[in-house]
Amino acid sequence: MENSILITENNFQKAREKIKQNKNKKIVFSSEDDELNRKILEKEKIEILLINQSKRKDFQKQRNSGFNHILAKIAKKNKIIIGINLDEIIESKPKEKTEILARVKQNIKLCAKNKILMRFVTFKKINQRNIYDLKALGLILQMPTWMTKQL
Repeated sequence: MENSILITENNFQKAREKIKQNKNKKIVFSSEDDELNRKILEKEKIEILLINQSKRKDFQKQRNSGFNHILAKIAKKNKIIIGINLDEIIESKPKEKTEILARVKQNIKLCAKNKILMRFVTFKKINQRNIYDLKALGLILQMPTWMTKQL
């Protein structure tokens, strides 16, 4: 993504400082800590919240996708796009890939229900795909057409 910066942080104060330093750029924020993600969604002005799926452990009876109805309401209110990490999907092993795609699919359903935009985010040149491939993947993961039009 052009003119955007990825901020990965696990401390709220450090994240806040980095966001303030890069006010003129599109900010893509990512963290392994779900509580920090919520805080950033509520309090900071970011473009995209990138939810990583690879290091997560699912619960016994449901998936742990790092996104829920509460975060969805906050993201909608603050007009924040939810990011899908394409680098993570492409580089994962087959078994892990199925789990990641299932979690992404769950997040897509939640975003569709709440009319929140989603984007595929890549930061490695080798993993970039053309818009038609991204739209096809989005449709396979049951993204509504209004969402795929704005990828």
